[in-house]
Amino acid sequence: MASEYVFTPPPMVSIPVVGEAARYPVHRIYCVGRNYEEHAKEMGFTGREPPFFFLKPADAAVVVNEGETGTIAYPSLTRNLHHEIELVVAIGKAGTNIKAADALQYIYGYAVGLDMTRRDLQNDMKKQGRPWCIGKAFEQSAPIGPIVPAAKAGDVANAEISLQVNGIDRQRSTVSKLIWNIAETIEHLSAAWELQPGDLIFTGTPEGVAAVVAGDTLVGKVAGLPTLSVKVA
Repeated sequence: MASEYVFTPPPMVSIPVVGEAARYPVHRIYCVGRNYEEHAKEMGFTGREPPFFFLKPADAAVVVNEGETGTIAYPSLTRNLHHEIELVVAIGKAGTNIKAADALQYIYGYAVGLDMTRRDLQNDMKKQGRPWCIGKAFEQSAPIGPIVPAAKAGDVANAEISLQVNGIDRQRSTVSKLIWNIAETIEHLSAAWELQPGDLIFTGTPEGVAAVVAGDTLVGKVAGLPTLSVKVA
């Protein structure tokens, strides 16, 4: 009997869920740009600009189990690989044009993620008015830890968020400093795309983004969620 596919498809990308045997299958990865005021300022922008979004492929995710240290390869073409620590929202049911007042019921859970960025390539694209994909959507650019179901995640909206590189603080803030909060982000995002179960939303990074090099170990935290530890190979 002939195969259904012309080649063997890759396995579904999935993330462990704390306290559950079943895993969370990834559909899409959305990212919010410049969503903390101090980070916007360090990138040369100010004010509460309308939210904007970019995407990463699902297989950009590097899934790191709780208590383990994952590994990412230093990517090609760049000499300026930056870390961006982020709270990740995992969507649990489909919806479009979701109002902020209703948004939280669409959330399955939360995780800690890193939006790794080839900053030099991103900046080159900005100068040319071209898409950022080469700077943002490359392999292993979205490390992520286990998902905690929303009911068990605590007060995520006010949680401390931080990143250390080789034990030294680089980023430290609170989720309450998001320019567009979680519910508002879902409202804006769902006006442009139909959100689906399995969609991840990287909600933005606070100030302190900087370069990492091979051999560095990154430890990212959002209070109440499993720590994310990643080494750059």
